[in-house]
Amino acid sequence: MFELKRLGREAVPAALEKAQRYRLLNEPIEAESICLDVLAVDPENAEALVTLVLSLSDQFERRLGDKFDQARALLARLPSEYERRYYAGILCERRAKVSLGQGGPGSGAVAYQWFREAMQHFDEAHAIRPEGNDDSTLRWNTCARILNRNPAVVAHSDEPSREMLE
Repeated sequence: MFELKRLGREAVPAALEKAQRYRLLNEPIEAESICLDVLAVDPENAEALVTLVLSLSDQFERRLGDKFDQARALLARLPSEYERRYYAGILCERRAKVSLGQGGPGSGAVAYQWFREAMQHFDEAHAIRPEGNDDSTLRWNTCARILNRNPAVVAHSDEPSREMLE
C-alpha cells in the first residue's frame, strides 16, 4: 500500500479549482481524489464536500450502489439544511436518470420513484432557500420535464420496485 502525500493548506483553493475542472472534463475519479485530499487538510471545507458529492454522483453509471451510499452519507456534513435537501435531490435525480437509461423490466417504475423523491427534496429546499436562489425550482422543473417526455415511465409508476425498498 502507498502512503498518501498530504496537501498543503495554501494549495487548497487551486486544488478545488482543479477538482471543478476535472468534473467538467468528465474525470470524476480525479475530482473525487482531489476533494479527499482537501478534506484531509480541511475536513469542514464546504466546497470540497459539495464537489465530492457531485463527483461521486458523476460516477453513478459505473458504480451506482457504493457511490450513491458514499455521496448520501456526506450530505449530513454539508453546512446548511438547504444544501442537504438540495443535494439530496440531485443525488436522487441522478440515480433516476441512471435507472431510466438502463431500461429493462421495472426500470421505469424505479426511475419514476427516484424522480419523485428528488422532486420532494427540491420542494423542501425551495421552502428554505436563500433569497433569490431558485436552483431547486430549476431542478424540480427538469425532473418534471423528463417525466413529461417519458409517459411510459409515469404509466409504470405504480409497479412495485424492489430497488426502492432497500
